[in-house]
Amino acid sequence: MVNEKFSYKVINGITAYRIVAAPVMLLLIFTGEQDIFKWLLPVSFFTDAIDGFLARKYKVASIFGAKLDSIGDDLTVLAGIVGLFVFKFEFIKSEILVIGVLLALLAVQNVLALIRYGKISSYHTYLAKIAALLQGIFLILSFHFPEPVYALFYIASVITIMDLAEEIILVFLLPQWKMNVKGLYWVLKTKSKNITSIFF
Repeated sequence: MVNEKFSYKVINGITAYRIVAAPVMLLLIFTGEQDIFKWLLPVSFFTDAIDGFLARKYKVASIFGAKLDSIGDDLTVLAGIVGLFVFKFEFIKSEILVIGVLLALLAVQNVLALIRYGKISSYHTYLAKIAALLQGIFLILSFHFPEPVYALFYIASVITIMDLAEEIILVFLLPQWKMNVKGLYWVLKTKSKNITSIFF
């Protein structure tokens, strides 16, 4: 029991690091400290990869941890996007339409979740995990290479659009807040089984 509590606190502490690190990274951006910022960003993305793995391994996944993880994820990506605006503004100007679509879909998904559940969603679908991985790689490379990798940006954008569209549909399909939903396919499969069991 002590080990479980210890694991829970340590893993949530790793997640909380991302929330604390986000304003620090924003400060570094606005003070022009790109060299420090570009190394802190991958550290935050690394904690995103490790905390979920540890929570599953030690079986200490919780609603609080899922909410904390979603906030940390969003703040880390936000810091990366702000960094692009400040340090790579020419890229932002050239891809403003795609970025606008991504931000609009994100806003719609969050607003719908707040209306439906009273809080942001924490589905952590397979698509969301793939999108987060691609976003992280793209943002990290953008500050370590002279120019952003456009091909990776387009791939990450397509996957992210698919993820956000899926999550918008999930908000309508799931009447109650749920964490760690695999994806739309599995939700529909479960609903289909439930309907079948009623008639047969």
